[in-house]
Amino acid sequence: MEQLKIRQVGYDASVAKRLVAAAMADLGRRYGGDGDETPVDPAEFTLPHGAFLVAYLDGAPVGCGGWRTWSGDSAVAELKRMYTDPTVRGRGVARRILTEVEESARAAGRTRMILECGDRQPEAITLYKSCGYQPIPHFGFYRHEPGVVSLGRHLETPAAG
Repeated sequence: MEQLKIRQVGYDASVAKRLVAAAMADLGRRYGGDGDETPVDPAEFTLPHGAFLVAYLDGAPVGCGGWRTWSGDSAVAELKRMYTDPTVRGRGVARRILTEVEESARAAGRTRMILECGDRQPEAITLYKSCGYQPIPHFGFYRHEPGVVSLGRHLETPAAG
């Protein structure tokens, strides 16, 4: 793979805003509407409460992902805004972002990662399951919606894959 670097940035940084907008457009195409309507505060993605990471391939931003402390349990991190540009999908970028997000959460004392996505994201579900994520009870903004997929895994050990 070309030179892939992952850096922590502010959720409100211009590069993060562009990638999140692309992620929302992708979700909008899959589900309709404006994408993910889960309330998000940029401050939630600031250490020690969370972090937001951007992946750069040969210097160009190509993906992102972040975590925030889940309100139900301070030992739990919620994965949010995972996205890779369609031009780099299938090249391991998302797996690297996920690994780095998990490492960041683990370093901040989180012992579990949870996430919520939908059944129209089969490639994301495949990635998460290949990294050790298992179905969990629905918990988030979309917990009562048809097609919601809720997954989680313990962070004591690095992800498989």
